[in-house]
Amino acid sequence: MCGIMGAVGEWDAGPLLRGLADAQRHRGPDDAGLYLDPGGRAGLAHRRLSIIDRSAAAVQPMASRDGRLRISFNGEIYNYRELRRELSDYPFRTGSDTEVLLAAFERWDLGCLDRLVGMFAFLIWDEPRQRLVAVRDRFGVKPLYYHQRADGAMLFSSEIRPLREALGLTEPDAVAWARYLGHGAHEYDGRTFWKGVAAVEPGVALDWSPGGAKWVRWYDVAERSGPGYDERPDEEVESEYLDLLRESLRLRFRSDVPVGVNLSGGVDSSLLLSLIHDLQGADSEVKAFTFITGDAAYDETPWVKAMLERTSHPWFVCPLRPEETPALAEDVQLRQDEPYGGLPTLAYAKVFERARAEGVIVLLDGQGMDEQWAGYDYYAQSAENAPLVQGSQSAALRPDCLHADFRAKAERFQAPRPFADRLRNLQYRDLRYSKLPRALRYNDRVSMRASTELREPFLDHRLVELALRQPPRRKIHGGVGKATLRKIAQSLLPRKVSEAPKRPVQTPQREWLRGPLTPWADAWIERALRYTGGVWLDAPRVRKAWSEYRAGHSDNSFYIWQWISLGMILDNRGTRTTPPWHNQQFVPKASPSSIASGSARQATKPCGTPSPTLHRRC
Repeated sequence: MCGIMGAVGEWDAGPLLRGLADAQRHRGPDDAGLYLDPGGRAGLAHRRLSIIDRSAAAVQPMASRDGRLRISFNGEIYNYRELRRELSDYPFRTGSDTEVLLAAFERWDLGCLDRLVGMFAFLIWDEPRQRLVAVRDRFGVKPLYYHQRADGAMLFSSEIRPLREALGLTEPDAVAWARYLGHGAHEYDGRTFWKGVAAVEPGVALDWSPGGAKWVRWYDVAERSGPGYDERPDEEVESEYLDLLRESLRLRFRSDVPVGVNLSGGVDSSLLLSLIHDLQGADSEVKAFTFITGDAAYDETPWVKAMLERTSHPWFVCPLRPEETPALAEDVQLRQDEPYGGLPTLAYAKVFERARAEGVIVLLDGQGMDEQWAGYDYYAQSAENAPLVQGSQSAALRPDCLHADFRAKAERFQAPRPFADRLRNLQYRDLRYSKLPRALRYNDRVSMRASTELREPFLDHRLVELALRQPPRRKIHGGVGKATLRKIAQSLLPRKVSEAPKRPVQTPQREWLRGPLTPWADAWIERALRYTGGVWLDAPRVRKAWSEYRAGHSDNSFYIWQWISLGMILDNRGTRTTPPWHNQQFVPKASPSSIASGSARQATKPCGTPSPTLHRRC
């Protein structure tokens, strides 16, 4: 788990890549490396978090045996030992999965991708051919962003903010913001919230040469799952899926540093813990981490305690408190550089901080089961489309608080429908375009902020494909989702846990925002209103909605968090002059966190010029 950077085309690559690497030290505090093409056409940089083969021999960018190829790689190839045996004639010099990936590419080129079980983003430079290959994994667990100039030169980075700061890209993308504020949509087509910065999409590879760039979609879960249903007997499917679960977890325990587990009280993470016992035995001492907020209405610890009874797992409870939220929210925002998931993401950040403090460098997580097995409530409903952001009793979005011209910039997102049935099309949308991509981006940033690696055993592509091809009756039974998974879990979990109703991972965000965090939230909302200068947000309507929320007239805080995010992000967009989308300059006198804490600091960051046009074809 690392940070990768690369440049191709005419750049002053050395200083540029060193700056990108320095700005992403948190992604790889253990080592750093730089390679510059002798002809000046390209460069690669790397920040290393040492997980497998921690020796100096495994530093990156790594050269192939003949020196022709260089690689900068972020992630893990979990089946690297099996691939190494298949490549036994290669003169390996290290025990790393990086060298196995490099050897696999040398042998099979892009054909190696289908052989990989893992999470990955990597850049490979072929020096004699002056060719760059950039690849992102099947579901986008690992990030990769780029800027492309009009002359075709490209610059890559694991995170957005260092890329923007290096190139002075400070203009927000109004279309992306309109999509988000109006429809709750983002992460679905490579567009980011910043002009001039795009994401390599999940399952996509770029093949670049001085003559041009070719984008290739090498993986799509709908294509790999196939159009038909799996009509084998239930027992056969359940047995195969459980065997794959065990195999996936076994592979993800390959590590030369301690591995822990994120544990909530839900079925998914409880199943993960049971599988750990299945793999390591009842005396497993894998450390478990759970966040709490001090609010009994959101307390998962009774279910966690039920799972941990009669085990040897050290258990660490990670509290999130209202008074620490402002500073934490602003620090997490700097790493995300795009809107994130509110207080649940902050609570998750506390887990990674504690894990690192306890010497646990790798954490396992239960992400992905709801999308695989139709666990969300709306899967069981009859509507053809579920909203991208779910409400409670109240609406999650307030498009009425946007100016009409700005709101019109956002086309309503309609995901492809490759299947003949509604259920699988919704699952496909959530896996490829909405819920999963958002969660993976949030989780990557908060884990790497603490220099920890997050692994997702349930997102092994073989598991996802097998689950997706199952008929509806194996997913939803009696109006309750994850039917097959619950059946599997019955033999592994305490009844109290396996039969517990679906509970989303929640925090008291709505209560805190209308309670102890009100001054902080108010300051950021006001800043968002002033920054957008009456062009994006309709100030009277926003203030009215915010007043009604504080008075208890809404039980959904998502749109409040959207406005807070807008203020935080525009406040930290870099060295600025007045941009074309902004009709007045606003220089704040004090930050919202200083309002909450009682301290005072000055912030005088004016705003940027438009970035070069982004050229992208996929």
